[in-house]
Amino acid sequence: MDEAAVRTTRVGLLLPWANVAVETELPRLGLRRTVFHHARLVPASRTTAVDESFWHGLREASAQALDSLSHLALDTVLLACTSAGFTGGPSLPTGVFTAFDALLDALGAQGLARVVLVTPYPAAVTETEAAALAEAGVEVLAHASLGLGDGYPQVTPDRILSLVDQLPVQAVKDAEAVVLSCTGWHTLPVVTELEHHLRKPVFSSNLAMALLAARVCAGAKP
Repeated sequence: MDEAAVRTTRVGLLLPWANVAVETELPRLGLRRTVFHHARLVPASRTTAVDESFWHGLREASAQALDSLSHLALDTVLLACTSAGFTGGPSLPTGVFTAFDALLDALGAQGLARVVLVTPYPAAVTETEAAALAEAGVEVLAHASLGLGDGYPQVTPDRILSLVDQLPVQAVKDAEAVVLSCTGWHTLPVVTELEHHLRKPVFSSNLAMALLAARVCAGAKP
């Protein structure tokens, strides 16, 4: 058998220190020949709520976390935080991609340029993400958010479904995809249900990271 055909893809995963959803959801996606090597990021502020000190702290902690993985031959490295990817701050180490980058990669790979956006974030953060998507060439037809600064793992599937239901019907109809942003809430239980109900692709941040890893495994450049 061709050695390249069975090669294992190694992905460095830089995790916000309180995030429990990523390690729960990625194994459930059944990626073959892909290994995720984890390092946890502790912001200097030691906060967990999404704010500037949290985002900037994660970015600042990335270099040290990446150094802890330096003895591994990694194919790509992901900062498993979406909001840290569109809120600015200190530069990330070369070759580190955020979950926001993964969402853009997933949409771009399928040529999807019109979406509706759903997040657990405060409204202002959601609006910032919508603007960042637009700047990247993705039109956000509508968005809805829970207005939460923290506590994302406790958001129930029913609450996510209810939030999606708050989107304008015409915007959902016109959208090419639904984006469930944030790596910290458990979205896999609702992705299939939403795709069946809305008849269009649904991308969560964790699913987008898995898709990026799969594309790297297939030889694509993130």
